[in-house]
Formats: sequence, C-alpha cells, structure tokens
Amino acid sequence: MKNFKSVYLKASSLVLLAFCLSTLLSAQEIKSLSGANSPNDDINPVWIGNNILLFTRAFHPKNLGGEKDPGDIWMTRKNASGEWETAVHRPDLSSTGFDLALGLEDILTLLVIRQESGNVTLHQYSKFGQDWNYLRKVNFPAVQTKQGAVSGRVVEGGKQILISAVLEGGYGNEDIYISEKTGPTEWSSLTSLGPAINGKAQDMGPFFNPKKQELLFSSNSHPEATGKDILIAKKIGESWQDWSVPVKWSQISTRGSEGSVTLIEDKEVVWTSTQNSDGFADLMTFATPVPLVFPEKFEVPKNEAPVKSEAKAPTAPKTVAPSKFPESIPQMENRLIIVQEEKESPLAWYVIDGKTKIKLDFTLQGIKGDLTESLNGVLLLSELNTKGFTQIKVNSAGYFPKLVQVSSLDNKTSNLVQMTKAESGNVVLLDNVNFKRGTSELEKDQTEKVLADLAEFLKENPSLKIRINGHTDNVGDPGLNKQLSLERAGSVRDYLVSKGVEFERVRISGWGGTRPIASNVTEAGRAKNRRVELVVEN
Repeated sequence: MKNFKSVYLKASSLVLLAFCLSTLLSAQEIKSLSGANSPNDDINPVWIGNNILLFTRAFHPKNLGGEKDPGDIWMTRKNASGEWETAVHRPDLSSTGFDLALGLEDILTLLVIRQESGNVTLHQYSKFGQDWNYLRKVNFPAVQTKQGAVSGRVVEGGKQILISAVLEGGYGNEDIYISEKTGPTEWSSLTSLGPAINGKAQDMGPFFNPKKQELLFSSNSHPEATGKDILIAKKIGESWQDWSVPVKWSQISTRGSEGSVTLIEDKEVVWTSTQNSDGFADLMTFATPVPLVFPEKFEVPKNEAPVKSEAKAPTAPKTVAPSKFPESIPQMENRLIIVQEEKESPLAWYVIDGKTKIKLDFTLQGIKGDLTESLNGVLLLSELNTKGFTQIKVNSAGYFPKLVQVSSLDNKTSNLVQMTKAESGNVVLLDNVNFKRGTSELEKDQTEKVLADLAEFLKENPSLKIRINGHTDNVGDPGLNKQLSLERAGSVRDYLVSKGVEFERVRISGWGGTRPIASNVTEAGRAKNRRVELVVEN
C-alpha cells in the first residue's frame, strides 16, 4: 500500500508539472492583431490612448497613392471585449508620400513625419472629435536620408522626438537620433544617441519609456541580438548619449525579425514581427495579457564614466530563451495569491476653446431625466453611474453649453471638451435635436431638453442673434428635401419662441442636401448630413 501511495504522489506531481508547463505555454502564446494586419507591411505601432492604435501600412490599394504608395497611416481600435477591430485607413493623416505617426505632442496635437524623395518633414494635426485637422508644417531641421524609410516616436511629454534613419556620417545603416523641442513649432537638429546604442548595422524603431528611463529599439548591431530583436538600454546619465549596454528583451523574441514596439499603459505590448509574413511585418501581441518581464540588471559600457555614486553598480542580466522553462517549478501548496483591486481614478477634464485651444474655466452639471444637478469636487465614474446620471453638461461663461454622454467618459485620461464661443460666425451642431421620420415634428424628451437649455442660454445672453440651418442628405427629391429642412429649422425656432426667446432673434434657412459634411455614399455619412446647425449672427 505504501508503494502504491508513493507512485500515486509521483504521478500527481507529473500532472501538476504538465499543467504548469501548459499554462506557461498558453500565457506566452504570441498572435497577430487579426483585423489590424494585412498581406502588406504594417509597421511602427503608436498607442495614443482611448483604445486607439495608429500604424503605417505600405503599398495598399486604399493608400492615397494606391499600390505604389510607400506608406499611409491606418488605425485600429480595441473594443470592449479586448479584441482589435479591423483596421481603417486614415486619409486625413496621410499623403501620397511615406507617412508615419510619431505620437501625441500634447493631448490635442499629433505629430506626423512625412518622407518624400528622401526629404523628411514634420507636421502637426489637431484633434477634432474623432477626426484630425491639419494644422501646419513645423520648423524641423532639414533631413535628407541616404536610403530607406524613417521610423520614430514622440517621447511622452512631447519635448523630444526619437528618429531612426540612414544619414550621412552615421555609425552603420539606420542609427537613432534625438531632436528636442525649442519653441511652439521649433525643433533642434538631430543628435545621435551615440555608440552605446548605434552599432555598425541597423538600429531602429525607437520607443522611450520615461517611467523606467529605458529605450526599447530594434537592432541587429549588438551581440545580444540574434537577427533583428528588440533590445532595451537604460539611460544612466543626464545626457541622451549616456546608456547602459543594450539587453535583449527575450520575452517577445520570435523566429522573425522584430521592427518596433509600443507599450500600452505599461501592461500590454504590441510590436512588429515578420514571423508570419514572408518578410512583411505584422502587428503582434500576446494571445492573453501576461505580465511584462523586463530586464532588471544593466551593465555600464566599458571605457565609459561610471554611474553616479548613489546608484548601485548594475551587473549583466541573465537571460532565458522563451522556449526554455525554469529548472524547477515552485511548490503550489498553501499559496494564496492576492490581487489588489486598483483604486478608481477620479475623472479629469480638459475644457478648451474649440478654435484657440485655450483652457477655460468651467462648471459641471449632471443630468438624469428631467433633473439637473450641480456637480462639485472629486467625481468618480462609478458614482455617476450609480446615481443614474446619463449626461454631463459643461458650462463656461460666454460659451454654448456642451452635453457629454456619461457612457463616453474615461477615468484613465483627461476628458477633452471643445467649447464654442458665442460670437459672430461660430457654428454649433445641435446633434441631439431629432425629428420624427420624414416630418418636421420634434421628437420629445432629449430633443426638447436640449432646446429648453438653449432657450435659457439665449435669454441669459439677450444681445445674441442666431440662425438655424436645416440640412438633409441627398436621397429623394431635392425640392422636397429643401422644403423639409426649412420646416425643421422653423420647428426649432417655434420651440425657442415658446420658451420666451424673441422671434426676431432667430432666423431660419433650409439647405436640403446642398451642403453635406460627409459622404452620402454610406448610411453613416448620410446620417451626419441630416442635421440642424446654429450659426451666431451679428
């Protein structure tokens, strides 16, 4: 009986060991971002928050330059279930040249590198709702590449840009350089990160993690690299030329060639690899989220100044290939794993003038049904939902109030609200004003609530005169569409007058389908064109 028990225990241990190994394998499984990939080259992933990842796709038929276009900017979004949605083309950020998103300079401004005939230029785009509007070409130093495409990132905080390119006087092929912001639209000349980073072959796809002061980049120049792998080097001094010896990040090494990497809130990683694509890069991640295991020990390069005395001298890390397992599995008995629940962050707000981008003083009100309640102090998203608030009304003196859906709020980043000043020429889209299908009769509830708030605002600003413009899509008879749009504008005016606004202060126009703001080819575009706008007049 004793021998049987011994055999049974050994068998149980083997089952446990097999289970642990199976779990490790499953957790570390690498997969492509499904709908975000294509048979083309998909490179330089850039996470910009709000579940959005931008990247560059080469030689795709939908690129502005067609199949000969070397790279346009595309976008994928992570949905509520954690899946990456099918990538969509962003023509508003692209050209017929090579376009590459670098990341956010600030919460409203995206920087895009454009490369045409070897010349590299830098451009600003401003966020407007879900779209980006072109701002300007900024004063970036003249850069002429010798060959190949550039890659790079904005360093978090928007004060530095890291660029990899093949330039005259470099150490090898692609080297990594830094440019620093010297004014609102001024950037310094490129400076090499030095020989600790740049070797005799390719060093590219830079990403800097300011929390850890670590540079992640793709390289085949260093002894740690076995092909093009993601390496990590630690910044060990004040200068951008002071780096530790780069260490291979073994956790995301594949049999392919790794090109660039982006961290998502330090909890998830997306990178590019050719492991599945016959030489073309795909966007990759782990099949299920796993703890990111970064190297912890870094070595100071030989013949370099030592680290400051208060810092402990690091030693070279011991790396373990992903395909190998620990020599022993820790015992599992009597282990209690405690997962600490993250404390909910309060809501943060970034309220600005939609034209000048100047920050505004503001107050908030919560709306649930017909009730409106002032909101003060720290606001938690969970409390707003518990109390049944469906909308937040944002108020700023001299500006039209703005309604924000509680369901759209994010407690992980500042909630951007762009306000419209009540001055001549400004336009406000009354996007919550709806009509019964095919008629000029106002819908109840939400529509009347919006118009009642507008009436109160107009009565508080008695010198203000407005015009209500009605619009439709292009479906149906143009003459009937124009008449319907005029009647709908008239219904809005009638409601405002019924609430005490003088008739002479509200003029109306009906434009039918003659002034679309979106394509009428799709239902989504036609829905945007069926709208009512308010225009401030003298």
